[in-house]
Amino acid sequence: MADRILISPVTRIEGHAKISIYLDDSNQVESAQFHVVEFRGFEKFCEGRPFHEMPGLMARVCGICPVSHVLASSKAGDALLGVEVPPAAVRLRRLINYGQILQSHALSFFHLSAPDLLLGFDSDPTQRNVLGLAERDPDLARRGVRLRQFGQRVIELLGGKRIHPAWGTPGGVLNPIDGRARDEIAGWIPEALSSVQMALGRMKALIDQFPEEIENIGNFPSLFFGTVSETGGLEYYDGPIRIVDAEGNVVAEGLDPQRYHTFIGEASEEWSYCKFPYYKPLGYPGGAYRVGPLARLNVATHAGTPLADRELREFKQRFGPTVNQSFHYHLARCIEMLHCVEKIDELVSDPALLDKHTRARAGQNRNEGIGSAEAPRGTLFHHYWVDNSGLMTKANLLIATGQNNIAMNKTVEQTAKHFVDPKKVTEGMLNRVEAGIRCYDPCLSCSTHALGKMPMVLEVRNRRGDVLSRYQR
Repeated sequence: MADRILISPVTRIEGHAKISIYLDDSNQVESAQFHVVEFRGFEKFCEGRPFHEMPGLMARVCGICPVSHVLASSKAGDALLGVEVPPAAVRLRRLINYGQILQSHALSFFHLSAPDLLLGFDSDPTQRNVLGLAERDPDLARRGVRLRQFGQRVIELLGGKRIHPAWGTPGGVLNPIDGRARDEIAGWIPEALSSVQMALGRMKALIDQFPEEIENIGNFPSLFFGTVSETGGLEYYDGPIRIVDAEGNVVAEGLDPQRYHTFIGEASEEWSYCKFPYYKPLGYPGGAYRVGPLARLNVATHAGTPLADRELREFKQRFGPTVNQSFHYHLARCIEMLHCVEKIDELVSDPALLDKHTRARAGQNRNEGIGSAEAPRGTLFHHYWVDNSGLMTKANLLIATGQNNIAMNKTVEQTAKHFVDPKKVTEGMLNRVEAGIRCYDPCLSCSTHALGKMPMVLEVRNRRGDVLSRYQR
């Protein structure tokens, strides 16, 4: 009798992973693990490089959220220089970040999750994809493509290209925006607003169709962690950290992102290359917390834009002041997309956006710098140490996906225990386990690390495939 059900690979996520569902002696689901099986090691690649190169280098960490790494890296560089970034550069950094969150959320909602939501978790897997969605609802699929295109166009107009834009720099940004680019962005707003509102309406109408999934896919108490504005509202670029518990009580308020290492610990397990961050006062794994769209809505008291404020109030009234069901990450993304479109409109309407002073210049003044920003998937930290010549001696990247790692493992275990019948396994059962991971929209390529030596197996085979010798570390 099998003692494990293996899902490999996990589909419709960024990166490579598998899920192991372990069975007990009575052939029931006992536990489950989410294995991140790729390793890239960007923290080591940057050692010995000038810190001024870091934003351009870190833009290559990920093709989905490169802007987040550029911003966190640039802000770490700001700290090394000890400068105040010009207001126009701050506006431009905020603008490109809204564009990135918009395009990333559009990819997650329309392309990766909507096939489950609109076609059904048990639908034909050959049709349960973006092409099947386009066949069923061509207008919704087209709007999803166009919405992502808008976010990518914002990135391209500011950063020079849609993917890996090496535009941020310590002290600001490399180039200002001109009136033509600003006007093009403004021209997209009406269509983008209409598309987001349509998606929001569809998502709110669909929710009541999935009571069992809502209750049993990632529904558990945890802490929630995110950046807030000085007034406690939604914030993606700069501000203090707030942590709330499962009942909405504020656990910690006004935490300085520059001191993240004093309240976040990082554990590791031998079965995953993704670290397991936790809230230090509660230890590991009791200090598990969630980040990203759902967490940001849970820690924020308001959005700060008219339409998103209304949706956030409705969200909290409908599901409670703190929402513990991970299924609602999908609706949270829709609300954040609406907020991003409103903030883009607000920024491009500000004449100060066109100011040409976009970079503060100075020599190195510190040997350690930390930068943080809210990436689409949650709070991102870049921590750099440099020598007196400005060369990187060490880096620590604390990735949003990693901060959800404990929660993702809890989610696959809870989902498997409820939905998977080992005596009669169906594709729909396993798809629900995968869907638990897709709630978090993990970005695995930039979240993988190793502590100590990596395990290695080396085999020498002849032409027939026979093993002649084997080495294992």
